[in-house]
Amino acid sequence: MNNMNQFELLNSNTILHKTEHLLNIATNRYQITIQVAHRAKRRRYEDVDIVDDPKIKPIIRAILEMVDEITQPEIIGN
Repeated sequence: MNNMNQFELLNSNTILHKTEHLLNIATNRYQITIQVAHRAKRRRYEDVDIVDDPKIKPIIRAILEMVDEITQPEIIGN
């Protein structure tokens, strides 16, 4: 039980750091917040049939994707 709590805490800290990184990179915090919300909402309705990982909520997945897209543009490809 204790190991699971430490694992969840590690993931929470990672998510918080990535969120802070995303907000620090953004020139307009309001605009980036709106983009994350729209992406999460869109993803929620697109992935109704796909059950990837029910533990990861759409908002968290959207934040992680956006940070990866900004910090690692080679992932997207041309």
